[in-house]
Amino acid sequence: MRPSRHPHDDAPDTADMFRRIARLPKGPEQDELRRRAVTAWMPMAERLAVQFRNRGESAEDLQQVAALGLVKAVHRYDPDRGTAFASFAVPTVVGEIKRHFRDHLWGVHVPRRVQELRNRVRRVRNELPPGPDGRGPDVREIAERALLSEEEVRIGLAAIDSYATLSLDAERPGSEGRSMVDVLGAADPGMDLVVDRETVKPRLRRLPEREREILYLRYFRDMTQRQIAERLGISQMHVSRLLSRTCTKLRTEIMAGS
Repeated sequence: MRPSRHPHDDAPDTADMFRRIARLPKGPEQDELRRRAVTAWMPMAERLAVQFRNRGESAEDLQQVAALGLVKAVHRYDPDRGTAFASFAVPTVVGEIKRHFRDHLWGVHVPRRVQELRNRVRRVRNELPPGPDGRGPDVREIAERALLSEEEVRIGLAAIDSYATLSLDAERPGSEGRSMVDVLGAADPGMDLVVDRETVKPRLRRLPEREREILYLRYFRDMTQRQIAERLGISQMHVSRLLSRTCTKLRTEIMAGS
């Protein structure tokens, strides 16, 4: 039976090249050898990038990230430690790709611990068979398999939906063409009035009866100063002075917090 080939069995023989790089001082000759090493191992980096396709990132961007990881591996590799370059480069390239996903492709900011829970929960959920109702495994089953608490599983499940976000212009399912933005609420200007009314209410109670009545007639019954003056049997100018003095007094007390 013919043995299966390892994905990197066709790896180039660059052992002598890396030994020369290690012996050379910094300069153009060393830089040129490193460039040749990167070129020689680029097919391996591209194969690693392909393993992460269909995760929301383009193939070209993944290849660029893998190439960056390969460059870092070539610069950091020390042949005197006795480790083959492939054994050193693979985790370096894969780590660079995973870091790219972690730092750049989450729809909202998620702490690293929550990202780790998300990955662990997603992996275990995919491994478990669906329940009798055809849905995925429940929280308890995932917690037992992943060796996590049920609360940690819930956090991980919530984080799964944070990886990619929908545009507000996206169509809502079953909404006959309505977008997400169509169902967003707006700030209610009446809420500001609630705060203002509750703030001024105790101060209104402390006003003299005539001043309270003038404010009520002007701002709640929407009467003119002339109408108020006729109703109370005083001059319109006196109504104007009382309104101005009372409003100034209330404003001063509110600003002073008294």
